[in-house]
Amino acid sequence: MKRHVVVAAFLPLLVTGLLYGEPRPYPAYGESDIPVEPIEYAYGGSDSEIPAAFGAEERFEAVSKVSSDDLRMPGVKLVTNETYLCTAFPVDTQQTHYLVGFEALADAKHVHHILLFGCDAPGSEDDVWDCGEMSPVASGYAHSPVCDGKPEIIYAWAKGAAPLELPADVGYRVGAGSKSKILVLQVHYMHEEPKEDFSGLRVTSTVIPQSRTAATMLVVTGGTVPAKTTTDFEAACVLDEPIVMHPFAYRVHTHSHGVHVAGYVVKEDETTGKDTWTLLGERNPQLPQMFADVANKSAIIQPGDIIAARCTMKNDENRNITVGSTGADEMCNFYIAYYVDGERVLQDNTCFSPGSPEYTWGSSAGLNHIPKHH
Repeated sequence: MKRHVVVAAFLPLLVTGLLYGEPRPYPAYGESDIPVEPIEYAYGGSDSEIPAAFGAEERFEAVSKVSSDDLRMPGVKLVTNETYLCTAFPVDTQQTHYLVGFEALADAKHVHHILLFGCDAPGSEDDVWDCGEMSPVASGYAHSPVCDGKPEIIYAWAKGAAPLELPADVGYRVGAGSKSKILVLQVHYMHEEPKEDFSGLRVTSTVIPQSRTAATMLVVTGGTVPAKTTTDFEAACVLDEPIVMHPFAYRVHTHSHGVHVAGYVVKEDETTGKDTWTLLGERNPQLPQMFADVANKSAIIQPGDIIAARCTMKNDENRNITVGSTGADEMCNFYIAYYVDGERVLQDNTCFSPGSPEYTWGSSAGLNHIPKHH
């Protein structure tokens, strides 16, 4: 059966000095007025980053090789609404570091989302720059891309989501032997704010080698939701790289019109042409947009399999709503955090479709036995 699937580019720390460079002039965590609600980790225990095979003495020694560092904005001032700002943190390239935990240091009433990227070089040499590709307003900062080159998505946060701690023996590789020589923090601010802001992330890392390498891929669409309608934005891509992905967590993201987001692995029976769909995860995107355990922990994604995601949008307004960068626009994102045995991860880590009305699973991708809405 011929497939008309979008074979898209799939999209997939630590820092010198601290781990990430010389200390910034911001208040220590707990000393600022940024409200951060303590929430239990989604994964493991306090020492889950230590390989399970370690004995008691090895585990005691390993604790000293685990560190926690705050990556924050250096006191930015926001002169407009809907501002995307980036700041960079050089990574220690003398050895390999493994990122094993993430916690947002931000107020969800003020910050729309935070993304962490790995780069070979930053998009700007400035301390802070405007990195909103579709930003319609002047932020007061020079405009540049996130990275000088292709970014690797590492982590994403929104809507007060809980911290993320990776499974045992799994870590995001940065520094020596990786493509991530620079960490770039992107913060999307919703509102103008004259007071200095220090939002960011707390990142836990270790120099203890992890046997499985983590990476993140993004399924994302364009599209338009006509006024007074409910519309599905869909995307599907074939895994065409020689790796086996073990998904362990997923995250959804839309703006206010999203009512349901789901992601799947699709396998085609070569004899019958029948598609079998395995749910990776589904969630109401108006809930905290955390990384949650995948629905099927035994699911694997192999070469030739299809990764698919669908966002259901409900538009009760008298205007058409398109995908864009502001809160008045929409987004359809499904993130998959996965690991591989060894070090090779996806070289292309984003799956994109133009979305509705141009693209559907059935007519554009030739998929069948499509799951009904829940």
